[in-house]
Amino acid sequence: MPPVIRAAEISKHYGSVCAVDRVTLDVQEGEIFGMVGPNGAGKTTTIECLEGLRQADSGSLEVLGCNPATARTDLAELIGIQLQQSNLPPRLRVAEAMRLFRAQYARRADPAELLERLGLAEKKDSSIGTLSGGQRQRLFIALALVNHPRLVFFDELTTGLDPQARRSMWDLVREIRDRGCTVFLTTHFMEEAERLCDRVAILDHGRVVALDTPQALIRSLGLGRRLVFTLPPGTTPPAQLEAAGVEKVEIEGNRVSVQGRGERFASSVVGALEKSGIPFLDLWTEQPTLEDVFLALTGRQMRE
Repeated sequence: MPPVIRAAEISKHYGSVCAVDRVTLDVQEGEIFGMVGPNGAGKTTTIECLEGLRQADSGSLEVLGCNPATARTDLAELIGIQLQQSNLPPRLRVAEAMRLFRAQYARRADPAELLERLGLAEKKDSSIGTLSGGQRQRLFIALALVNHPRLVFFDELTTGLDPQARRSMWDLVREIRDRGCTVFLTTHFMEEAERLCDRVAILDHGRVVALDTPQALIRSLGLGRRLVFTLPPGTTPPAQLEAAGVEKVEIEGNRVSVQGRGERFASSVVGALEKSGIPFLDLWTEQPTLEDVFLALTGRQMRE
């Protein structure tokens, strides 16, 4: 089965700035594909090229058998795009917005069924301006699905939502995929990408610096476990720990992170702390995460 998205060496420049630099990726039907990267990495420009909102300067691009640059109208019938922000009139009612968007397409889903699935049936007569942040995001999902798309794009879907609403959105994304729609999403939340995505592409300075399953990307770091604990106020952090399996010690304030590997790693660190008379609180272990991969590949510096 051919990929629903096939991008090969696509680039996009704005004057002397290269926003997308020879990006190559493919997205298979029925998967949740994630794209992550720091601010200015080229995520938005890449996704806009895929959606047909911008045209790549070079390379080849095919989405659901269409060239987004030359078959934008045909492609629009097959894809859904979630809005980050809306200029819809705040007094427009939810059901009215659904009818307005539905009228633009030949392929049409049942608006009432969509609102029911997304927990908005009771809000169909409410104005958009009265919706909470989570309700507004669910409405934007409903509008993206109103043409019964084969592929849907979610751009920073859960930004600004509280943890409960974010988890609810994750469940909705999985349900959308399980109903036969391929999902392409961008996110700033590494936990979100790790939990949701079948595969993840990491962009930096317009380039794909890694692309694989979250689990494979984490394994590629070759990191062991971390033993983390906090020191009581006034306690001098240990300069080093003479313990089996210890590879690195990081200290941030009163928080100490000890990285290492081996079956006796954790017990030997605890034994070394007790032997040295160093008190510790809140001891726990951590496994490497996608955030570790992200930081290793893109660095820790802030970007505008």
